[in-house]
Amino acid sequence: MKAPENVDVRQAHVYFAQECFNLAWDLIEKRERKPEETDLMIHLAHASLYHWSRRADCTDQNLSIGYWQLSRVYALAGLGDCALKAAETCLAYAQQHGVARIFVGYAHEALARAYAVVAMIEKQYSHLEQATNIAKELPDDEKDQLLADLKDLSQDNC
Repeated sequence: MKAPENVDVRQAHVYFAQECFNLAWDLIEKRERKPEETDLMIHLAHASLYHWSRRADCTDQNLSIGYWQLSRVYALAGLGDCALKAAETCLAYAQQHGVARIFVGYAHEALARAYAVVAMIEKQYSHLEQATNIAKELPDDEKDQLLADLKDLSQDNC
Protein backbone atom coordinates (compact mmCIF):
# COMPACT_ATOMS: atom_id res chain seq x y z
CA MET A 1 0.00 0.00 0.00
CA LYS A 2 1.37 3.37 -0.99
CA ALA A 3 1.36 6.07 1.71
CA PRO A 4 -0.76 9.16 1.07
CA GLU A 5 1.26 12.03 -0.39
CA ASN A 6 0.87 14.15 2.73
CA VAL A 7 2.42 11.51 5.03
CA ASP A 8 6.15 11.42 5.67
CA VAL A 9 6.56 7.72 6.39
CA ARG A 10 10.10 8.15 7.72
CA GLN A 11 8.94 10.73 10.24
CA ALA A 12 5.97 8.56 11.17
CA HIS A 13 8.33 5.71 12.05
CA VAL A 14 10.45 8.07 14.17
CA TYR A 15 7.39 9.36 16.00
CA PHE A 16 5.65 6.02 16.57
CA ALA A 17 8.83 4.17 17.60
CA GLN A 18 9.26 6.55 20.53
CA GLU A 19 5.59 7.17 21.28
CA CYS A 20 4.69 3.49 21.45
CA PHE A 21 7.78 2.75 23.57
CA ASN A 22 6.87 5.47 26.06
CA LEU A 23 3.21 4.47 26.23
CA ALA A 24 4.20 0.84 26.82
CA TRP A 25 6.60 2.02 29.54
CA ASP A 26 3.76 3.91 31.25
CA LEU A 27 1.81 0.64 31.41
CA ILE A 28 4.86 -1.29 32.61
CA GLU A 29 5.11 1.08 35.56
CA LYS A 30 1.46 0.63 36.54
CA ARG A 31 1.21 -1.60 39.60
CA GLU A 32 -2.23 -2.87 38.61
CA ARG A 33 -3.37 -3.24 35.03
CA LYS A 34 -6.71 -4.29 33.64
CA PRO A 35 -6.52 -7.20 31.15
CA GLU A 36 -7.14 -4.81 28.26
CA GLU A 37 -4.24 -2.64 29.47
CA THR A 38 -1.96 -5.69 29.50
CA ASP A 39 -2.99 -6.45 25.91
CA LEU A 40 -2.38 -2.82 24.94
CA MET A 41 1.04 -2.88 26.62
CA ILE A 42 2.02 -5.89 24.49
CA HIS A 43 0.68 -4.30 21.31
CA LEU A 44 2.54 -1.07 22.03
CA ALA A 45 5.84 -2.88 22.61
CA HIS A 46 5.43 -4.74 19.31
CA ALA A 47 4.48 -1.52 17.51
CA SER A 48 7.49 0.31 18.93
CA LEU A 49 9.83 -2.46 17.85
CA TYR A 50 8.29 -2.55 14.39
CA HIS A 51 8.64 1.20 13.92
CA TRP A 52 12.23 1.13 15.23
CA SER A 53 13.08 -1.62 12.75
CA ARG A 54 11.80 0.57 9.89
CA ARG A 55 13.91 3.61 10.83
CA ALA A 56 16.98 4.40 8.77
CA ASP A 57 18.92 5.11 11.97
CA CYS A 58 18.02 1.82 13.66
CA THR A 59 20.99 0.09 15.30
CA ASP A 60 21.57 -3.24 17.01
CA GLN A 61 21.40 -1.33 20.28
CA ASN A 62 17.92 0.01 19.42
CA LEU A 63 16.77 -3.50 18.56
CA SER A 64 18.24 -4.87 21.77
CA ILE A 65 16.27 -2.28 23.74
CA GLY A 66 13.11 -3.04 21.78
CA TYR A 67 13.37 -6.77 22.41
CA TRP A 68 14.17 -6.05 26.08
CA GLN A 69 10.90 -4.11 26.40
CA LEU A 70 9.01 -6.83 24.56
CA SER A 71 10.40 -9.45 26.92
CA ARG A 72 9.47 -7.30 29.90
CA VAL A 73 5.84 -6.87 28.85
CA TYR A 74 5.49 -10.58 28.14
CA ALA A 75 6.94 -11.36 31.57
CA LEU A 76 4.50 -8.97 33.21
CA ALA A 77 1.68 -10.64 31.30
CA GLY A 78 2.81 -14.05 32.57
CA LEU A 79 3.70 -15.25 29.06
CA GLY A 80 7.02 -16.83 29.94
CA ASP A 81 7.80 -18.57 26.66
CA CYS A 82 7.26 -15.35 24.72
CA ALA A 83 9.31 -13.41 27.28
CA LEU A 84 12.12 -15.92 26.95
CA LYS A 85 12.15 -15.79 23.14
CA ALA A 86 12.28 -11.98 23.16
CA ALA A 87 15.00 -11.98 25.84
CA GLU A 88 17.14 -14.38 23.80
CA THR A 89 16.79 -12.10 20.78
CA CYS A 90 17.61 -9.13 23.00
CA LEU A 91 20.87 -10.79 24.07
CA ALA A 92 21.78 -11.64 20.47
CA TYR A 93 21.49 -7.97 19.48
CA ALA A 94 23.19 -6.77 22.69
CA GLN A 95 26.26 -8.86 21.91
CA GLN A 96 26.84 -7.16 18.55
CA HIS A 97 29.76 -4.81 17.93
CA GLY A 98 29.15 -1.26 19.06
CA VAL A 99 26.38 -1.95 21.59
CA ALA A 100 27.03 -0.44 25.01
CA ARG A 101 27.90 -2.99 27.70
CA ILE A 102 24.94 -2.00 29.90
CA PHE A 103 22.62 -3.51 27.31
CA VAL A 104 24.30 -6.91 27.65
CA GLY A 105 23.55 -6.60 31.37
CA TYR A 106 19.94 -5.74 30.63
CA ALA A 107 19.67 -8.68 28.26
CA HIS A 108 20.68 -10.96 31.13
CA GLU A 109 18.16 -9.14 33.34
CA ALA A 110 15.49 -9.91 30.72
CA LEU A 111 16.53 -13.55 30.63
CA ALA A 112 16.44 -13.78 34.42
CA ARG A 113 12.95 -12.25 34.44
CA ALA A 114 11.72 -14.62 31.73
CA TYR A 115 13.18 -17.65 33.51
CA ALA A 116 11.44 -16.50 36.70
CA VAL A 117 8.11 -16.58 34.88
CA VAL A 118 8.68 -20.10 33.57
CA ALA A 119 9.93 -21.19 37.03
CA MET A 120 13.43 -22.18 35.91
CA ILE A 121 15.05 -20.84 39.05
CA GLU A 122 18.61 -22.05 38.43
CA LYS A 123 18.71 -20.31 35.05
CA GLN A 124 17.06 -17.23 36.57
CA TYR A 125 19.81 -16.94 39.17
CA SER A 126 22.53 -17.69 36.64
CA HIS A 127 21.44 -14.72 34.53
CA LEU A 128 21.01 -12.54 37.62
CA GLU A 129 24.62 -13.33 38.50
CA GLN A 130 25.82 -12.56 34.96
CA ALA A 131 23.95 -9.24 34.97
CA THR A 132 25.34 -8.38 38.41
CA ASN A 133 28.89 -9.10 37.26
CA ILE A 134 28.41 -6.85 34.23
CA ALA A 135 26.93 -4.11 36.42
CA LYS A 136 30.11 -4.10 38.53
CA GLU A 137 32.11 -3.16 35.40
CA LEU A 138 29.90 -0.17 34.50
CA PRO A 139 30.23 3.51 35.39
CA ASP A 140 28.49 4.33 38.68
CA ASP A 141 25.26 5.77 37.23
CA GLU A 142 24.73 2.79 34.91
CA LYS A 143 25.80 0.34 37.61
CA ASP A 144 23.32 1.82 40.09
CA GLN A 145 20.49 1.70 37.55
CA LEU A 146 21.07 -1.93 36.58
CA LEU A 147 21.62 -3.09 40.17
CA ALA A 148 18.37 -1.41 41.26
CA ASP A 149 16.47 -3.27 38.55
CA LEU A 150 18.15 -6.52 39.49
CA LYS A 151 17.29 -5.98 43.15
CA ASP A 152 13.67 -5.45 42.14
CA LEU A 153 13.78 -8.71 40.15
CA SER A 154 15.44 -10.66 42.96
CA GLN A 155 12.46 -9.68 45.11
CA ASP A 156 10.20 -11.69 42.76
CA ASN A 157 8.77 -8.70 40.92
CA CYS A 158 8.56 -9.69 37.27
